[in-house]
Amino acid sequence: MSTAEQRLAQAFPPLGIRVTAGPLELRSISAEDVLALIDVVRDGVHADEVMPFSFPWTDVTDEDLPSHYLQWWWRTLATFSTDAWELNLCAVWEGEVVGVQGVTTQDFPTLRFGETGSWLGRRYQGRGIGTAMRRAFCTLLFDELGFEFVTSAAFTDNPASIRVSQKVGYKENGLDWKHPRDERGTLQRMLLLPEDLIRGEPITVSGAAALRRFVGIEPSPSQP
Repeated sequence: MSTAEQRLAQAFPPLGIRVTAGPLELRSISAEDVLALIDVVRDGVHADEVMPFSFPWTDVTDEDLPSHYLQWWWRTLATFSTDAWELNLCAVWEGEVVGVQGVTTQDFPTLRFGETGSWLGRRYQGRGIGTAMRRAFCTLLFDELGFEFVTSAAFTDNPASIRVSQKVGYKENGLDWKHPRDERGTLQRMLLLPEDLIRGEPITVSGAAALRRFVGIEPSPSQP
């Protein structure tokens, strides 16, 4: 981290999370990262004829993509609070930005769960990177951030995403329906408990203690 990034992370701990696991790094998204992520999205995340996301965020023109993506990034930071927060980390594989892994929570100090979501550039898919991202991230959630379970979901016509969840240890947990492109799709909901997590490479984490204090699940140094 640069000196400016370190100061920002001290002021706003969600910007200070960093996880390493073998060739994988998950880190808080910087301004440079978000520009690199825009380039990855422009290069393709999925085939045009399918929509793997409940919210069709990739359905924007190439001209509008930068502003839409920047607005999403800023919004997740601006709305980060103890009661409801979304943590998104830039996924870097062998030094190259490849996608995003995140989790969304509600009333976390009480409920202690969240829903994971991710995306990976199309040219990086099929190489085990998505599975490595999710394993490292869920290890962070359970071991460092106090999650008691996590959920996920994928459309039933997206078997690759469902397989990633299964490789991490998620179990099927019912069905749901969404219509991201004005056509109903069936979502397979998934549930992961700590004891079911299939771990990957050992992880090294920095910034977790400050984030725990920031979201109210660990006393600050000034508190008893």
